[in-house]
Amino acid sequence: MHVYTNRPEISAAVAKHKKNGSKIGFVPTMGALHRGHASLFNFASKNCDIVVVSVFVNPTQFNNPKDLETYPRDLQGDLEFLESTNPELLVFAPSTTTIYGSKVESINYSFDGLNQVMEGAFRPGHFEGVATVLKHLFEIVNPDFAFFGEKDYQQLQIINKLVAIEALSVKIIGCPISRHKDGLAESSRNKRLTKDQRDASPFIYKTLMQAKELFNDQTVDEVQKFVVHQFKDNMHLELEYFEIANASTLTHASTKKESEKYRAFIAVFAGEVRLIDNIALN
Repeated sequence: MHVYTNRPEISAAVAKHKKNGSKIGFVPTMGALHRGHASLFNFASKNCDIVVVSVFVNPTQFNNPKDLETYPRDLQGDLEFLESTNPELLVFAPSTTTIYGSKVESINYSFDGLNQVMEGAFRPGHFEGVATVLKHLFEIVNPDFAFFGEKDYQQLQIINKLVAIEALSVKIIGCPISRHKDGLAESSRNKRLTKDQRDASPFIYKTLMQAKELFNDQTVDEVQKFVVHQFKDNMHLELEYFEIANASTLTHASTKKESEKYRAFIAVFAGEVRLIDNIALN
């Protein structure tokens, strides 16, 4: 497995493979790797000749300094995980200076409101930080395809918008959410859950599934009230938001139209650990 830490080396390695006709897949990560990441690597490997994985904790996407400080970091453990998953991967593990130089700041993007709702409303500046680091990474790696999990569905929509704004040649591929057997979505943050919090957390997906069932014959408002009530007396989980939105525009759905696709989005605190999930409703 080849590990690169600077721009010229990874760019040259990718260019060499491209010259030989290889299709390049890219999976950007912030480390703390788990089975959900592995499913992305495997999906990318099945669809591309060469797969590049980046491991970089991006400071500009954290609106909460404490969240950045406590984000799990274990590069050696991540490299061992990558080696055991697929030793043919190319790994890019840059420093903050390598990505940003002397100015660690976000680019101000307009995403037609996609970054103003749900995660954008509760984490101001988050998506600008995500878009900025991805712009840099796409320019460095120059992939043909980039793979992202649908757990961050709002982010996926924004990345597609970024590609259009910057006229990038990369094609964005959304991959199904990877879940534990009990339904909890795979996340690096799960490592920070206490036993009681971890035992309680499958309730999030269970509630989403109930909301999906109710969505068939109840109004959006009725489903919303049901979900809020479900978390009202939960000792370990605190609901931050639940939203039913148009799957493409992410605009709030006040009523249902048969011609449109909808998704349910949820954010929950388990102590200080923030968990998100979403599900297609129709």
